[in-house]
Amino acid sequence: MNMESSAVLAPPAPKRLDEMSLSQIFMRDIALKTLFRKNTNTVSALAKALCLPIGITQELIDLGRSQSLIEAMGTLSASTTGNEMGYQLTDSGKARALDALSQSEYFGAMPVPLEIYREQVKRQSIRNVQITRDQLLGAMGHLVLPEQLISHLGPAVSSGRSILMYGPPGNGKSSISNGIRDAMGDKIYVPRAIEYSGQVISVYDPIVHSAAETAEDDPTQLRRTNRFDSRYVLCERPTVITGGELSLNMLDLVYNPTARTYQAPLQLKSTGGIFIVDDLGRQAEPPQALVNRWIVPLEESKDILALQSGEKFEVPFDTLVIFSTNFHPNEIFDQAALRRIFFKIKIDGPNQQDFLKIFALVARKKKLELDEAALVYLLKTKYPTIDNVYANYQPVFLIDQMLAVCDFEGWPYRMTKELVDRAWSNMFVRDETIVK
Repeated sequence: MNMESSAVLAPPAPKRLDEMSLSQIFMRDIALKTLFRKNTNTVSALAKALCLPIGITQELIDLGRSQSLIEAMGTLSASTTGNEMGYQLTDSGKARALDALSQSEYFGAMPVPLEIYREQVKRQSIRNVQITRDQLLGAMGHLVLPEQLISHLGPAVSSGRSILMYGPPGNGKSSISNGIRDAMGDKIYVPRAIEYSGQVISVYDPIVHSAAETAEDDPTQLRRTNRFDSRYVLCERPTVITGGELSLNMLDLVYNPTARTYQAPLQLKSTGGIFIVDDLGRQAEPPQALVNRWIVPLEESKDILALQSGEKFEVPFDTLVIFSTNFHPNEIFDQAALRRIFFKIKIDGPNQQDFLKIFALVARKKKLELDEAALVYLLKTKYPTIDNVYANYQPVFLIDQMLAVCDFEGWPYRMTKELVDRAWSNMFVRDETIVK
């Protein structure tokens, strides 16, 4: 059965500073930079900014005080702070914060060490998810698909391995990819940032990750639930969708020379979820080069990234990669590359019966009145001119064209032979020589 969010083990919240697996100087400097940039002045406010428990935050405050970098301000107003002690940076603390900011502008949520993050990736691996036939059908119920297609897709998705979907354009490969994403249904924990070798790599991205609503603890309470380590965000399993814009450098760490921090590449942001490479073969780089970049990750479940210094390191690769192309695989890949893509699934266009089902569903949705004579005209007169090759996009295209004509002419929504002719004329471009 598919995993519920409760089945994914949450990252445990650290209880003491020595459990953080980070350098104390590294953590102290992030605390100082956060105090400086956010102008927070209580333990609870700093704890929320650092995404740390109150106890660990107090340890960082005490460390700063012992080094004369932080000083107490005395008890603040009870009406606004609940009688919390106030703290501020000393002149030495401000100088140290500015020095730390000159090395890295990162402040706020304390990063998760890469080694600790690896453990969480295992707890919520995409390969732990088992999709049932009913779940896949439920997520794709709005699509008219051949019965055998679900039988091929199900094992491919449940394996968590790579999938290549190929076939003529306009037959729903993108919609099927999105349906696979919707069938997942559970939630995982995404780190706001991870740390490697003293470098901070931002991972959580609101554009990629859909955060789930969670009850927020009151940081001023002595007893907190600590449901999970708040350096993580509980999210739907992520989905990254790229198309013709995908380039090889988008799969590398992105270094910001001004902030002196790193942004995770797309495949790292999609960890625990799905990475869809749509319209493969339309990118600037040849498909073979793109797939070659994925060989090690696909085979060994790890990726290799590089820092600005040239130092290389391994990160988990726990992603269901879906390649989608309109080309025949033999045209764009060699056999070695094809061997490394675990499932190859051809997505054909519908037969006439399924085409009519799709046409009727679209017409009902868009409130177009069908006409039997016009339908017969479409099937018996128009489609033979293209060898009766049907595609899933065609019903939507033809119906939208007819509705546009009706709107322009002021006619009621209906289907006629004249409207079929006018819609058909816009679906294809006649092969001709244009005199310049």
